[in-house]
Amino acid sequence: MVTGKDRQKQLAREHHERQQAARVQRERIAKRNAAIGTTAGVVVVIAGIVAAAIFLTGGDDADPATAAASASANPAESAAAAPAEPLPFDKGTGRCDYVSDPAGAAKDVGKPDPKVAAAPAVMKIDTNLGVIQADLDGAKAPCTVGSFTHLASKGYFANTKCHRLTTEGIKVLQCGDPTATGSGGPGYRFVDENLEGASYKRGVLAMANSGPNTNGSQFFIVYGDETDTLPDSYTPFGTITKGLDLVDKVAKAGVEGGGGDGTPKQAVEIKDVTITGKS
Repeated sequence: MVTGKDRQKQLAREHHERQQAARVQRERIAKRNAAIGTTAGVVVVIAGIVAAAIFLTGGDDADPATAAASASANPAESAAAAPAEPLPFDKGTGRCDYVSDPAGAAKDVGKPDPKVAAAPAVMKIDTNLGVIQADLDGAKAPCTVGSFTHLASKGYFANTKCHRLTTEGIKVLQCGDPTATGSGGPGYRFVDENLEGASYKRGVLAMANSGPNTNGSQFFIVYGDETDTLPDSYTPFGTITKGLDLVDKVAKAGVEGGGGDGTPKQAVEIKDVTITGKS
């Protein structure tokens, strides 16, 4: 016969098992939706928009009165405070829209010429470990390639470090911030491109961002197919054709202090970046 005490033990055990199962599921989702961001100081890995909202508002303990006041703020004031949204590439004129965004500007090199080639190009990244080379898809990501061509010509990437390596869940090496903090950019931003059916498999070169249409200068190199579980939110604009083995060596060395996300233990210093047309 089952006693009341035995029943209580059984219920407690079942409750614990449900909690464990839920925890495992949350970890799986978090890894799948790991965000590649251009944030200040820390990189937030979250699962879903709801979690992001809770994080930004301070969680369940946020003051309801404060939240209500924010929600009822004057729409005209909110619209005036919001920065302009960049426009997509105009095929008719061959022009891109690069919108000023001085917050977090790491190096002032001006804005690119809005008139872009929209043609294939080759990018050569000269590092302390050797050369990494990529074919750039200027047809599918014209504004991205136009921006990189401008930044490279101004020496923006010279003497910078790749500041982030991930070895769990997603596998990327992130670079392009002269401050090496994850918060630096060029002082302008531009539209997302080439997202339909985007793939983030080994060898893909894509833009990091802090939300829709916030592209600046930070980019990442994918060295593991596991990264293809990322949502289609990061502009893919090229494919690594040489030097991926160098990224593999950096990944093998791991992250400073251990863990699966942080500063690479093997420093990657970018000496210079050059971009030329592809014949």
